[in-house]
Amino acid sequence: MESNYFTIIDYPTGMPSRDLFALRHRELPELADGEVRIRNTWLSVDPYMRGRMSGQRTYIDPFVAGEPLDGAAVGEVIASRDARFQEGDKVSHGAGWRDVAQLSGEAVHKLPDLGVPEQAYLGVLGMPGMTAWTGLNRIADMREGDNVLVSAASGAVGSLTVQLAKAKGGRVVGIAGAPQKLEWLESLGVTPVSYRGKDARELAADLHKACPDGFDVYYENVGGACLEAALDNLRLGARIAVCGLIDSYNAQGPTPGPSNLSKLLFHRARMEGFIVMDHWDHYPRFLEEVGPRVANGEISYKETVEEGLDATPDAFLKLFEGGNTGKMLVRL
Repeated sequence: MESNYFTIIDYPTGMPSRDLFALRHRELPELADGEVRIRNTWLSVDPYMRGRMSGQRTYIDPFVAGEPLDGAAVGEVIASRDARFQEGDKVSHGAGWRDVAQLSGEAVHKLPDLGVPEQAYLGVLGMPGMTAWTGLNRIADMREGDNVLVSAASGAVGSLTVQLAKAKGGRVVGIAGAPQKLEWLESLGVTPVSYRGKDARELAADLHKACPDGFDVYYENVGGACLEAALDNLRLGARIAVCGLIDSYNAQGPTPGPSNLSKLLFHRARMEGFIVMDHWDHYPRFLEEVGPRVANGEISYKETVEEGLDATPDAFLKLFEGGNTGKMLVRL
C-alpha cells in the first residue's frame, strides 16, 4: 500500500511559503509484529510546528527536510499485528501530514468513548484542550474570583481557557482580532478586546478599561504587544502562564523583549513557560473533568476545517494569518 505524505524541501527563514512543502509518495513495507496501519481521517496543524521547521532542536526534535512531517492525527485501523488493536478501531497517534500511517502500536491510542466527534480529540479534548487546562490550573494556579486575561482567546487553546476560567468563577477578558471572533467571545460571557491596529500602549489602555482592577492571571499565547500590554495591567502577585509566543515564530532575527519587564518586579508577579507534554500524566484527570462537559454541550468549541490532504500546508499557513476560529483541522 502507498502512503502520500508532505515534507519540507528546505528550512524557511521568516514566514514559510507554500512551495516549501512537497507532496510525495512512499510504498509501505509489510506490517511487522507489533505494528498498526491506520487510514487517517483528521489531521491537526498547530503553531508549534513552525519551530520544528527551523532545523534546530528546541524542546522537540526538528523536522528533517525530505522526510515525512508529523503531527497529531486520528484515524481508523485498517490492519494490525498488535493484539491491542483490531480493524475498525478509531485511534489517535502522531503520524499526521499523511493519508496512511504505519507505526508501532506503542505510539497508538484508542479514542475514549465519550460520545463526541472523533476530531474533538485533536482539539478541545486533545493537546490544545490539555494545554488550556494545564496552563490555567497547574501553571497559573487560577483561583475563584481571579481576574483572568487570555491572548489569542478565540483560538484552539484560548477559547477553552476562557471557558474554564469562567466556570471556575473568574472575570475573564479575551484578546482577539476579527469581529466575528470578538462576538463569539462575548457570547461566551467573556469581555472581548481587539488588538487590531493598536500598539502596546493603546492595547494596555483598552485592557484597563475592560478590567480597571488589573489581572491576577495572564494566559500568554502571543507575546509582543500583547505581553507588554498585559504587564501594564498586573495585580499584586499575578501569575503569567506562557503557552506560546506566535507573534515571533516567523521573525527573521532576535525580537526585542518587553520594555516594561520591571512590572514583574513591581507587582511581585511570576511568569513561567511550560510544555504540555511535561504534564501529560495528568491527561486522564483533564479528560475526566472536561470530557463530560464537552459531550453535554456545556463547553462550546469551534473548528476551522480544510478539506483534503493537499490542503494541509495551506491550513498550517493560515494559522499565522488569523485564518482560524478555534481548532484548525484537515479532513481527509
